[in-house]
Amino acid sequence: MRAPIGSFANACPAVDRLDLLTEPVAAAVSEGWGGVPAAQIIHVDTDPAIADTAVFAEHHGAELLDRSANCVVVAGKRGGEVTLAACLVLSHSRVDVNGAVRKHLGARKASFAPMDTAVGETGMEYGGITPIGLPAAWPLLIDPAVVDEEWVLIGSGSRRGKLIVPGKALAALPGAVVVEGLGVRV
Repeated sequence: MRAPIGSFANACPAVDRLDLLTEPVAAAVSEGWGGVPAAQIIHVDTDPAIADTAVFAEHHGAELLDRSANCVVVAGKRGGEVTLAACLVLSHSRVDVNGAVRKHLGARKASFAPMDTAVGETGMEYGGITPIGLPAAWPLLIDPAVVDEEWVLIGSGSRRGKLIVPGKALAALPGAVVVEGLGVRV
């Protein structure tokens, strides 16, 4: 199978690669969501040593810098309560944590969640966190630019491999909310 973006030697439907996905991601891919056919979710097997976006794009196509999205875990705090959420922005952007995120979560303060919290709560590897398979109660904030992409490269839950998903399918994930101004281009 040929991937719709990038140049990958090893691409196939993610349902055929469940053994390479973390448990929460494999479960979400198997169950599907929002009427997205499972065959539309593509897994590309890659070297974990080049998982970081800039290095990854050097190996698999410079256009991926504009068609990749990063998923980060944030913590919003108000009083004694902490709300965890995930944010998805194109890789050439940064998450507006102190503006759009804080406002959307109704938090007094918002920050990136500590690595051990992000990994422990998602069941995914740091550097491979993906919006697919997140805890059901979490809000998933998505920048509109991600949804507007025909195909988006995202993490697979581990540093080995990536998923290629239609942008609109990401907006159909459980808890997804498209938030204007979430991503600020750097």
